[in-house]
Amino acid sequence: MTDLIQTDATINPGNSGGPLIYPNGEVIGINTVKISTAEGIGFAIPINIIKPIIESFKNTETFEEATIGIYAYDKEVIPYLDSNYNTINFDTGIYVAQITVNGPAYNTELKEGDIITSIDGKELNTMNDLREYIYTKKPNDEVTLKVTRGKLTKEIKLVLGKK
Repeated sequence: MTDLIQTDATINPGNSGGPLIYPNGEVIGINTVKISTAEGIGFAIPINIIKPIIESFKNTETFEEATIGIYAYDKEVIPYLDSNYNTINFDTGIYVAQITVNGPAYNTELKEGDIITSIDGKELNTMNDLREYIYTKKPNDEVTLKVTRGKLTKEIKLVLGKK
């Protein structure tokens, strides 16, 4: 996970999943993990990522996580993954590092090395942008990805799968 909230809230085995509460009573995250090698350092998932999941449970009493079937990375991570970073230059979007075999993106026009710049018109700059949007969708929903491959820009439609 990226873009987690670092906290000094006590997170012990059995109490992860509880709310991270701002002093005014506002829930800002869900406590998730404690760093066992450090004293008093934990992380919480930002509430904006969780809101679509809560809404789904509130409205339907279920949540089925949809997936595109890719591993993708934010722009800042690419230099650590690919020594040819100079050839991978983009300002917005997320880098498709791998497509899951037999996943929803498999056998579509999406290719490893593509840059996904938007989904259904929503601009993407981080994996959290994608995650937040996908959490509002259900398996079997169709989405349109705007993709850049070199100097070529194209739209790719695909049907989301169940994670």
